[in-house]
Amino acid sequence: MNIRRGMLIKNVAERPLSIRLRTRVIKMVAEEEVLITSEEVRDSVLRENLQIRTIAIVRPSTEEEEDALAREIAGSH
Repeated sequence: MNIRRGMLIKNVAERPLSIRLRTRVIKMVAEEEVLITSEEVRDSVLRENLQIRTIAIVRPSTEEEEDALAREIAGSH
């Protein structure tokens, strides 16, 4: 069975970007990379930003990165 993974995304725009997902708002400066969860990968707002090429997927997240991201998100609520 395939395990759905989060992704490392990058702001490829030349300006700061704010993406309002269902789970959180991600603010990124130009060229910044940010981890997103597997749930966020499926968010329609994220997909729209991929289509208009303001962000790009760099690579899937590692298990360790996903664990750290889950703790970070849980701690911010």
